[in-house]
Amino acid sequence: MMENPYVPFPMRIEEIITETEDDIIKTFELSFVRKEEEEQFVYTPGQFAEISVFGQGEAPFGMASTPTQPGRLAFSVSKIGVVTGALHRMEKGDVVGVRGPLGNGYPLEAFKGRNLVLVGGGFGFSTLRCLTNFILHDSNRKDYGALTVVYGARAPGLLLYKKDLEDWRKRGDLQVHLTVDKDEKGWQGHVGLVPDVTRSVAPDPRNAYAVVCGPPAMIRFTLPVLKELGFGDEKIFLSLEMRMKCGIGKCGRCNVGSKYVCTDGPVFSRAELAGLTAEEHV
Repeated sequence: MMENPYVPFPMRIEEIITETEDDIIKTFELSFVRKEEEEQFVYTPGQFAEISVFGQGEAPFGMASTPTQPGRLAFSVSKIGVVTGALHRMEKGDVVGVRGPLGNGYPLEAFKGRNLVLVGGGFGFSTLRCLTNFILHDSNRKDYGALTVVYGARAPGLLLYKKDLEDWRKRGDLQVHLTVDKDEKGWQGHVGLVPDVTRSVAPDPRNAYAVVCGPPAMIRFTLPVLKELGFGDEKIFLSLEMRMKCGIGKCGRCNVGSKYVCTDGPVFSRAELAGLTAEEHV
């Protein structure tokens, strides 16, 4: 964690990867300008950071990189506003500001020895990519049980991290189920919405945790499916990263009932959120 949570530190853009065929989502790989800040930035999958485009503002993003690959951070950015538009116009070598790491992460200690079902959709898959690559690292894989990944997008060209997905599908120590909303010529994965595919895959809830991250509608309709399959509320974790705002709980715009997503989350168990508000899962 940085010494002053209000002050961003500089990071240089080392690589820009266009993730989707519509050019809306790009992944920015950043390197630390100062070695001491690289050493201080210790994070857990599921945490996030605020990225500043100087003169334009800042916005929160979950880490898409993994702490098992130190030296760089990766953030996937959807072009939807002033700050994200400015980021998309930046080039290799440009410098941005970063505040973080912020929030909590996925409960890695609780997950040890358990099977894991990771369910993601669209742009919200970034922190699940981080979690998956963390678990698959040689130093960590033995600590976790069977790993099942369900990931969907509207179309094949809108799936993120295609190289990672290809590499994962070649491995024998996890199951990867990719789905798109509408079939296209040459597509060999599932066709259908993520909740429906999760139901058809029917992951075993025994000795297992489920983690869900994606668009609000996907989360809303996936949670009842997991419940139907036998996952208890305390065994379902979700990330409300789309509700993050200032990052340190000062603006008050991220509250869900008595919780602040920036400081109490963005990762919550479903049991923690039960009964807070009518919109507790979006």
